[in-house]
Amino acid sequence: MPDVLTAADARQWALLTRAALAARRTEIDELNVFPVPDGDTGTNLYLTLDGAIDEVVAARSADGGSGAVGLVEECRTLRRAVLLSARGNSGVILSQVVGGVCDVVVEEDAAEVDVALLAACLERGAAKARASVAHPQEGTILSVADAAAAGARAACDAGGTLAQVSAAAVEAATEALARTPEQLPALARAGVVDAGGAGCVLLLEALHRVVTGAWTSADEGLLTAASGTDPARWHSPQRRPSPDDGADGEDVPGPAFEVMYLLLDTDAARVRTLTEQLDALGDSLIVVGGPDLWNVHVHVDDAGAAVEAALVAGRPERIRITHLPSQVAAREAVVPLGVVAGAAGPGVVALLEEAGAVALEFGPGRRASASQLLDAARRTGASAVVVLPADPDGLMAAEVAAEAGAADGLEVHVVPARTTVQAIAAMAVLDPARPVHANVVAMTQAAVATRHGAVSVATKEALTWAGVCRPGDVLGIVDGDVAFLGTDLAASARDVLDRLLSAGGELVTLVRGADADPLLVERLATDLGRERPELEVVVLYGGQPVYPLLIGVE
Repeated sequence: MPDVLTAADARQWALLTRAALAARRTEIDELNVFPVPDGDTGTNLYLTLDGAIDEVVAARSADGGSGAVGLVEECRTLRRAVLLSARGNSGVILSQVVGGVCDVVVEEDAAEVDVALLAACLERGAAKARASVAHPQEGTILSVADAAAAGARAACDAGGTLAQVSAAAVEAATEALARTPEQLPALARAGVVDAGGAGCVLLLEALHRVVTGAWTSADEGLLTAASGTDPARWHSPQRRPSPDDGADGEDVPGPAFEVMYLLLDTDAARVRTLTEQLDALGDSLIVVGGPDLWNVHVHVDDAGAAVEAALVAGRPERIRITHLPSQVAAREAVVPLGVVAGAAGPGVVALLEEAGAVALEFGPGRRASASQLLDAARRTGASAVVVLPADPDGLMAAEVAAEAGAADGLEVHVVPARTTVQAIAAMAVLDPARPVHANVVAMTQAAVATRHGAVSVATKEALTWAGVCRPGDVLGIVDGDVAFLGTDLAASARDVLDRLLSAGGELVTLVRGADADPLLVERLATDLGRERPELEVVVLYGGQPVYPLLIGVE
């Protein structure tokens, strides 16, 4: 394990955190009940970091794309980028956690981060986040960040290694997250932990994985599949409160509008005056940045007054005004939900279309583009659409389609179904009687809870995780990686299935490919039913090329 973190490690931390937020975005949205139950915290956290990374990449490209950028310059660029891209209350606070970490690196002119500097970075990030909020509230991301910093400092002072310090930060943050319902009545009534705090824990888990090397290129797209975070612990079996809750006088509806903008061409004195004016107008006030760029967030009843104050203080840009009651109502409304799903073969197309989805068939060298996904989303005729890529390469295109759809007024949610069997599992829990977000959460949980495998036959020599394969070798694929090389298709299929079932399971789905022997699949299902009668086994015809058999275990 490393004794220091480098610029390359910092980049990996950012990418892993983005992957974690993408994977848990809808689940964090579902936790969002404070300060307004508008269900966008996970989305805002993801878009904040995703936008910041895009800004950094663009800045590097403009500089000629040099790969020799050091840690100080990377942190200086990221600090400004995350301020520019911050979205929502939670996104702005996250920008300050990240900004505080970057401040320490820049001030110390540190080419590397050692144990002592890491503890100082986490302390500064927590302190900067707390200072950014006009009226800090315990039981939020602020409490979780404070606990992480304190845990890291204690481990550092005790002579801990880099791994021990990062582990202590994760442990303290996780414990603080579990305590948030005790600190905020709104969380206790809803039976959830704080949404922003959950995002903070994922940020710290990503850090620990970089420090310990507990990641591979194969799993970076879905960080939390191997993380310590169990999203089931984020909920208790209680109802979500409505905006009319608040019998004890707390958590009643607040101001009607969320107003956000960037402020330029100003100075510290005018920013102080603006802060005082906005504080008198509403709540959830955050004014961060300086000296030449500020990010302003506030909830007010008079959105016009908040913008007019900005015009006096400087030059506002990227003004965003959201009507909060409408956002809350839309979140809880039961509206028709369209589904767009990737399909690996004609049989899968038929299955998905029968279930009501618009299916887009893909294959080797034939992936759906963002424009094709967006066009399919429009063809559903629904105002809210779920996209099931069913292919790891399709996830990025789906995210682009979602952002483009939002610009056109189309609500598009991407469920991280990376395989055909995960898409089928997600479709199985779709309930038209549920609100959109409840369906998105249920479909996401079903997808990520489905372990997946496959068998294929090599057509050329290649290097795999299991060694060099040669034409005719059977590839046993478990959760996206070639786990072993075999010589017999039936034996290899059973080996893959046994590995997937080693962690338990209740439902097995076998999807037969175009070139698979039907008897092979039938025998596998029969043997499994005889040996494991407690399992439900479903056999489907997918007609997919390349993979004679796809396997899912739920």
